[in-house]
Amino acid sequence: MPAIEPAKPHSALPLDRILRGDCIALMNSLPEASVDCIFADPPYNLQLNGELRRPNDSLVDAVDDAWDKFDSFASYDTFSEAWLRAAHRLLKPNGALWVIGSYHNIFRVGAKLQDIGFWMLNDVIWRKSNPMPNFKGRRFTNAHETLIWCSKNKDAKYTFNYEAMKALNDDLQMRSDWLIPICAGGERLRGEDGGKTHPTQKPEALLHRVLLSSTKPGDVVLDPFFGSGTTGAVAKRLGRHWIGLERDEAYAKAAERRIRTVQPMAPDDLDVTRSKKEEPRVPFGSVVERGLLNPGTVLTDQSRRYTAKVRADGSLACADAVGSIHKIGAHVQGATACNGWAFWHFVVEGELRSIDLLRQKIRSEMAE
Repeated sequence: MPAIEPAKPHSALPLDRILRGDCIALMNSLPEASVDCIFADPPYNLQLNGELRRPNDSLVDAVDDAWDKFDSFASYDTFSEAWLRAAHRLLKPNGALWVIGSYHNIFRVGAKLQDIGFWMLNDVIWRKSNPMPNFKGRRFTNAHETLIWCSKNKDAKYTFNYEAMKALNDDLQMRSDWLIPICAGGERLRGEDGGKTHPTQKPEALLHRVLLSSTKPGDVVLDPFFGSGTTGAVAKRLGRHWIGLERDEAYAKAAERRIRTVQPMAPDDLDVTRSKKEEPRVPFGSVVERGLLNPGTVLTDQSRRYTAKVRADGSLACADAVGSIHKIGAHVQGATACNGWAFWHFVVEGELRSIDLLRQKIRSEMAE
């Protein structure tokens, strides 16, 4: 069960906890290079002046809290640099940072993170399917926010679950524009008076995509502006550890109540589609030595135009050359390269089957 407690300087990581206090001081008190991912939803510095009313004269519940107000752009830049430097220190060498903002602040934050040494990977546009209308009619309806995804440095081997994102998007590459509704309905936390518990609560669907794309089960995700606890709720459900930093007691208590009710997924349900690059390498010779294909077996391409014979050492022989499945596949086609696993097939009861099925069989046995 999550607990709200102060951080102890240089202590072990307080996993699955909300720490109350100033986020910069708290981050600097945690061990260096100890966090896999940081999701940050900092103050936007909206610079709102006066009340905003709808056409029926009802008051809009705008973000006018003290935590979003800064004396100047310079003071906001100083604040941004301080928390970004603390975040950079906390990330593991292959860790990554996500930061979300609007046109009021995201460009200033982006410049600071580049100055510090973060390496931008993508900017992602969160397109809101149900944005708040522009009541005054003097500007375009502000229907999106921007997320910047970056690694700790240019050479970091960051996590990106490409195949999982493709599966999430009906087998199409996931694009950098995400159409997701704003937080509403039963997901929106409300107080006893019916008002919003937090004015900028983010939808769980957005954090689901962020964490599923760039973290692994068991990773540690830190949110320095924890607010209503969306990051912690989604991280817990997806089997990730989380750390929330929040200075407002009311927000922290609401987040704690929320996260307490979240049921984590079963470990087996956390599996995602893995990239082929992550799968263990299987040489074609393993297929032969395990007896899945015998020496002398004739392989052919899908159109049955080319043939080659399997040899005892896992090489293939055609009329005028000997070599690997890839080399001979390229040779018979007069090509510079060939994926032999996709090109070559064997015959079973008159039907062609890809030799890649045999590789997958070996991989499944290796995973048992």
